[in-house]
Amino acid sequence: MSPRKGSDFAGLSTAIVTPFRDGQVDEKRLAEQIDFQIDAGVTCIVPCGTTGESPTLTHDEHERVISLTIQHVAGRVKVMAGTGSNSTAEALRLTRRAADEGADATLQVAPYYNKPTQEGMYQHFRAVAEAVDIPVCVYNIPGRSAKNIEVDTIVRLAELPNITMVKEATGSLDQCTAVLGATNLTVLSGDDSLTLPMMSVGAEGVISVAANLVPSVLLEMVQTAAAGDYTKAAELHHRLYSLCSKMLGLATNPIPVKAAMQMVGRDTGEMRLPMVPLDDADRAILQETLMKFGMESAISGQLQASGA
Repeated sequence: MSPRKGSDFAGLSTAIVTPFRDGQVDEKRLAEQIDFQIDAGVTCIVPCGTTGESPTLTHDEHERVISLTIQHVAGRVKVMAGTGSNSTAEALRLTRRAADEGADATLQVAPYYNKPTQEGMYQHFRAVAEAVDIPVCVYNIPGRSAKNIEVDTIVRLAELPNITMVKEATGSLDQCTAVLGATNLTVLSGDDSLTLPMMSVGAEGVISVAANLVPSVLLEMVQTAAAGDYTKAAELHHRLYSLCSKMLGLATNPIPVKAAMQMVGRDTGEMRLPMVPLDDADRAILQETLMKFGMESAISGQLQASGA
């Protein structure tokens, strides 16, 4: 079977958080988090996605975070810049800037809130794909964008040379299967807990939230599944499912993953309104979940460091 378009992005991509300190982007901590991901062996870093709190970044911050990421990665892994918008003009501006900075690809979320028709979706993504010469990953997440990009629309988009991937976050294995059957696009899971089921029908990896915390375990699962060892991959899937379902079910992403990173000393946990931190009850549940996963020593070390 010939490789699909976008197969060079197969594997584990991390939708990296944007660290804040005292209300500002913490550039030093961002560099540390990028190094942690690269050391774990990820395929790609994805800045300024939903996990990167793009809705609360200013335009200048959005561009700065992408630029810093590209500069610090320095070609060690790929960078897929989150440059989507519900305004085609804004998406074009951000994407052109990221391409000029050296991004390897762009993640383009479905236009949110204004709910375009399927023809509007097609024309939006087409305009972006024809404006730059880097690969485009179409991000289908109707739970946030309020509208599904239908399979027929994705089939049309697949005919455009620069559209090479779909980040599939509809929660529907049927939609994932239909896209894989009808196109030669690379499909990447947009839901950590569905990565293995999607890979079983032909998806080639994940753009992950939980990888901010446990990239090595996720990478092992993806690589094991890609090698065809679904018995071992299923063991890792169930272990990760216990973590991801509990952690990411506590509150809207990225609130719980940032809280978890704070607990193990890799982030301040700081959010921007309207996102707020976990309350004490949910923090207790999260801490117990992390400890059951095997992160007791990291949590204990951070508690000792903070004097708690």
